[in-house]
Amino acid sequence: MFGSPLTGRRLWIAALIVPPLAFVALFVVYPILSAFAYAFFEWKGLARGEFVWFANFHKVLFQEPYATWTINAFLHNVFVFFALMVLQNGIGFVLAYCLWRELPGARFHRIAVFLPVVLSTIIVGFLFKLFLHPLFGVVNISLRAVGLGGLAMPWLGDDSTALMALIIANAWHMVGFPTLVFLAGMQRIPGEILDAVRMETQSEWVKVSKIVWPLVAPSATVVFTLLFVGAFNWFELPYVMAGLDGSPHGATDVLGLYFYRTAFGNQSGGAQDFGTGSALAVLIFLFIAVVAGFLTMYLRKREIQL
Repeated sequence: MFGSPLTGRRLWIAALIVPPLAFVALFVVYPILSAFAYAFFEWKGLARGEFVWFANFHKVLFQEPYATWTINAFLHNVFVFFALMVLQNGIGFVLAYCLWRELPGARFHRIAVFLPVVLSTIIVGFLFKLFLHPLFGVVNISLRAVGLGGLAMPWLGDDSTALMALIIANAWHMVGFPTLVFLAGMQRIPGEILDAVRMETQSEWVKVSKIVWPLVAPSATVVFTLLFVGAFNWFELPYVMAGLDGSPHGATDVLGLYFYRTAFGNQSGGAQDFGTGSALAVLIFLFIAVVAGFLTMYLRKREIQL
């Protein structure tokens, strides 16, 4: 039917490759290129105006109040990244080590620890918003029940605790992913190495720091890089729990929310500006791409050195 077997095989391969490539080109490549193009034009609502070169980039980076908003959102993303690195990835590594050592209930916990990951971010956001409600939230009710009512507070309404509350919610939601990645790396460690270490020492700290951690370096590269990309693409959870303005008083504002407000406007004020929003999106994309590339190369070198 298709002539030679080689021709039929090529058609079959093309049928498998072309649809996903077309999907990526339509929904990923085209929007990225469009954002690059839009960033160099002035926009009046949905109407494209004149070519303005780098004026939109200058506005985002140096013109007030945009410059202050950009720095504020960027610093929050940086804090989110480092906090999740310690909290989410740190707990994930500890959980992976416990599961790897086959502690009691390990089989059940391998499933339980990953269950929150499959939940929708929207659902997790609304759940934690209810948990942290100042009047009937389970957190404040529990504190009052054990005599610690003085610690009860509006967690999402206080500038000092709002962002950390979002980070904790994200860590609970996604801790299962680094756990399974680290666990997969630990399961690849040769048994001969572990037997040799057991003959030398019984110290768990020595095993973890000198043997396990260096040998799961490839897993750490994957986890750290994906965490960096995710931290600077943060949008759904802050949007659900804190709103589009990054309440309270911008304490939870991140680049994703800031971009959305700039490009599409919001209810509290500010008209949509596709040009400035696209310029911000381009800067975010370039920053993530460049830093993620350098981070990956650095971690790859670390794997070789170890």
